[in-house]
Amino acid sequence: MEALSNPVRLIVTAGQEADITQGAALIEGFVTEAVIADKGYDSDALVAAIEATGAQAIIPPRRHRHTKRQVDWHRYKARNLVERFFNRLKPFRRVATRYDKLANRYNAFLHLACAYIWLL
Repeated sequence: MEALSNPVRLIVTAGQEADITQGAALIEGFVTEAVIADKGYDSDALVAAIEATGAQAIIPPRRHRHTKRQVDWHRYKARNLVERFFNRLKPFRRVATRYDKLANRYNAFLHLACAYIWLL
């Protein structure tokens, strides 16, 4: 997401696949000061990949972690932009219910819906 809550990269995966598997691919090639994500993206490998680019990882630690990582909760509040984007996608029933079973067709309509949102 950019500062205006518009998407900059989308990766479609299988429904049963965890989001964390694409975490490194989502940040690849971007230069930024910080990467903000929810607890679902808390893994040592992803945090190391983020910090290798010189960015700060603002990801709350999961409950099961023995050593908790410090989180800048003031900056973490900006994650609501991601939630706002998903709320703007919800009126597109075709995306929300995933009528398209083929990934390439779903991805095409997802990009179309994002372009429509971006233009508004």
